[in-house]
Amino acid sequence: MTERPYVVDEMISAKTIAARIEDLAREIDREYRDTDKLVVVGLLRGSFVFIADLVRELDLPVEVDFLEASSYGDAMQSSREVRILKDLRSPIEGRDVLVVEDIVDTGFTLHHVLKLLGSREPRKLRTIALLDKPARREVALKADWTGFEIPDEFVVGYGIDFAQRNRNLPFIGKVRFPEG
Repeated sequence: MTERPYVVDEMISAKTIAARIEDLAREIDREYRDTDKLVVVGLLRGSFVFIADLVRELDLPVEVDFLEASSYGDAMQSSREVRILKDLRSPIEGRDVLVVEDIVDTGFTLHHVLKLLGSREPRKLRTIALLDKPARREVALKADWTGFEIPDEFVVGYGIDFAQRNRNLPFIGKVRFPEG
């Protein structure tokens, strides 16, 4: 099967992302200033770059865990069926939890994850998303913190992939398919 060629146009620079993460970290520090340890839960795989940069900016004691949920596979459209592929290693009951998402699109994945984690009775459960694409929302949901609101474009970079490619780009870019 031959993959259709595409181009990635930069939308949000690495420098702009870094500056926004610093601002977000200060807000999160204030929200969780009374915690003895914040459990930062990254939603794999797209959030791994964001979570690494975010936790390095936090001035709090943190524990990092990961949960892998999928509703896309290698497609450009959500299947709307959320599957948990990897669960947390530690219990979160009575703990302060921050869920880190790369992008909130339809909202199905984050909604499903929040329902699952909420059932485990954390003390405080908040969310942060690097990107928010409200034009595609199908579930009434908004992250507590958002890095950037973007238009309805298919994006890659900074951990976000297209068929497991482009995660290593240091910026957020729009995927464009040239004519021809």
